Amino acid sequence: MPVRIQTEDFEAGREIANLRRDNAAVGAIASFIGVVRDLNDGAKVAGMTLEHYPGMTEKSIAGIIEQAKERWNIHDALVVHRVGELKPLDQIVLVAVTGAHRGEAFSACEFIMDYLKTHAPFWKKEQTPGGSRWVEARESDDVAVQRWQSKA
Repeated sequence: MPVRIQTEDFEAGREIANLRRDNAAVGAIASFIGVVRDLNDGAKVAGMTLEHYPGMTEKSIAGIIEQAKERWNIHDALVVHRVGELKPLDQIVLVAVTGAHRGEAFSACEFIMDYLKTHAPFWKKEQTPGGSRWVEARESDDVAVQRWQSKA
């Protein structure tokens, strides 16, 4: 159950290959890559700064992965999340899940991403033409998490 917080970029193909390496029981890999957009809430975004709480962030993400493992029959999961200064087109996060079957891998991957957005201690500050602004939590992210709670 690898969790990494880092400033440097990641190579998704290599990360996924390492996650499934030498495990013939893996029949499915589901993944998600989040990327910095150049527009948010109607404002042009020149870049963003992602901050986190070291130690607490990794522990929080590991707990999210454990919840996914309790809910679905998956082999393993990986989260690589970047912090620091990022520009549009930069990769922010990789979530990858291995399992025997696609349905469980897809569900676990989506669950992990939804909980990352709402429960992991990250803070985003965007640089816009109007100045810097902290990114507030989205109601749509809270709604996404609520659907998992109703399926518990």
